[in-house]
Amino acid sequence: MTATQQQWRQQFAALVAGDHSPTGDPVDAGARLVVFDPDGSEVFRAALARHHRFEDDEQVIWIRPLVGGQETGSGYLFNLSLVRRRSLSVASADLVDDGVEMALTTGQRARIEPADGPELEQLTRWDDFTNRLTPEEDDALRRLDADSWHGRYA
Repeated sequence: MTATQQQWRQQFAALVAGDHSPTGDPVDAGARLVVFDPDGSEVFRAALARHHRFEDDEQVIWIRPLVGGQETGSGYLFNLSLVRRRSLSVASADLVDDGVEMALTTGQRARIEPADGPELEQLTRWDDFTNRLTPEEDDALRRLDADSWHGRYA
């Protein structure tokens, strides 16, 4: 791995983990994914769960964009069959300002940057939701190795 790859991967990991929090508490920060088509138009924006996985042999990153969810009488719930892992197939990546910008093999561009506004609110809801998971359920989500979810919250 080159020094440049190591730098952007470290920044990526720090953003997703919330290590850039101004208060020092990771729950006050997190990351969002913004995807742009080749013409520059934004096509997707979502907060990212606090876990990721880099494939060793490829430029593939597994992430979990936080989509959907709803308020219920027992708190905010996510359907884990909808909040599935997704992959980013990266052709190249660079550190940009406070984020990481990637050229994807699809021709799109993706930017991982600090979450704020609605995306940070969604991440806070996710953190509260995952506090209800069993350790086994939490471990299964963090591995990012399955395409479907069975059991509670499916």
